[in-house]
Amino acid sequence: MASLETTYLGLNLKNPLVAASSGLTGSVEKIKKLEQAGIGAVVLKSVFEEQINNEITSILLQDSQNTGYPEAEDYIRNYLRDNTVTNHIKLIEEVKKAVDIPVIASVNCVSASEWTTFAKDFQEAGADALELNIFYVPVDRKEKPGVIEQLYLDVLEKVKKEISIPVSVKIGLYHSNIVGMVDKLKAYGAKGVVMFNRFYEPDIDLNKLELTSSEIFSSPVEIRHTLRWVGLVSSEVSDIDIAASTGIHNGEAVVKQLLAGAKATQLCSTLYVNGNSVVPEMLSEIESFMKKWNFKRIEDFRGRLSYKKIPNPMVYERSQFMKYFSGKGK
Repeated sequence: MASLETTYLGLNLKNPLVAASSGLTGSVEKIKKLEQAGIGAVVLKSVFEEQINNEITSILLQDSQNTGYPEAEDYIRNYLRDNTVTNHIKLIEEVKKAVDIPVIASVNCVSASEWTTFAKDFQEAGADALELNIFYVPVDRKEKPGVIEQLYLDVLEKVKKEISIPVSVKIGLYHSNIVGMVDKLKAYGAKGVVMFNRFYEPDIDLNKLELTSSEIFSSPVEIRHTLRWVGLVSSEVSDIDIAASTGIHNGEAVVKQLLAGAKATQLCSTLYVNGNSVVPEMLSEIESFMKKWNFKRIEDFRGRLSYKKIPNPMVYERSQFMKYFSGKGK
């Protein structure tokens, strides 16, 4: 029987399926059910720096007296932050006692502020690794692109000073040089990267003339956003683990990402849409692929179709549909 075991961030996983940070990984009971379904690891629901800051601002604006007394403002800020961190620590501790799979803590952050010191608390609570989910929306037209990328490095650097457990960085697709960015993250101490984050995207409701949220779940076709870059980064940046994310809804998508060079894949939308039963289905599909090609373990084929291992690497670099459209319209 084929072995689906793999490693990610130096952690031993029984298979490459990782439950991404979401509401599905926000309680002990939900995570226990994911483990029972066969998931290989979980990333806990994130601590959201931006949400904490918004809650602080909301409370301060509710009562003008709060802003009139610096001591009161400091108390509110410290209380909300400490309460959020305490709850995450409690979740880590309880989950570690309840399951045997790797547990990765998660922080969704927008700055390199003092919150980074809390990473040590997550490590002491028993987290096997930490995932940094960083996103910054540049709205200042005078801000230089390098400042944005430096934010990622500053956050990572501060966190690495606090902890010794592995750290991964979940990045978005919108970097001017993704390969170069991953290389810098590696130089600053990242053990892995998650490619890519699927951020909140706005839409417009024409019936109400209101700004609203676009579709929150990914679709299977969105694997195209990650496959190219997994294949490129896995070849160009050595010694950094890649977890592929977005558009992974079935076992075939997992196999494709592994062939491109990923060490693991993160699941979110498919768990919401199809339920936990999709996990054993995906594992069965991976096993069927391996049986078909007589692969005994994942390392027998991982990276087999990455950028540097295919006969024509230009396939990964192609940016136009020249071949497809050259004969159309005649």
